[in-house]
Amino acid sequence: MLGVKEIEEILPHRHPFLLVDTIESYVPGESAVGYKCVTFREEFFRGHFPSEPVMPGVLIVEALAQVGAVAILSKEENKGKIAYFGGINSCKFRRKVVPGDRLRLETKIIKQKGPVGIGEAIATVDGEVAVKAELTFMVGGSK
Repeated sequence: MLGVKEIEEILPHRHPFLLVDTIESYVPGESAVGYKCVTFREEFFRGHFPSEPVMPGVLIVEALAQVGAVAILSKEENKGKIAYFGGINSCKFRRKVVPGDRLRLETKIIKQKGPVGIGEAIATVDGEVAVKAELTFMVGGSK
């Protein structure tokens, strides 16, 4: 299990944009499972939406990408690098994510050729699908 400090050793993201609280398990270059505990105190709830707080779908997709980045950047040859978004395909939003939800984030790397790869990502709350997407990434630069 990785906590925030260990996640920050792998990812360049920092508060308030680090959207993963823990990594439950990961296999370098293959997959990762993490969690985001969604609280009412999240900054984005002030404007999205004041009368009915809902976590923006794009931030759920970003959280999935960060979990996938833990998997890809924990490979020895990628340590210290950055994983950039290359694309988002087949993205479906199926459920609202609201304060009090514990978001389970799972990303499996299904294809990689050189610095470019594709991850299959799914976010759930209590076993119910919130978001499903195929994420394309490119590894480069350094943090």
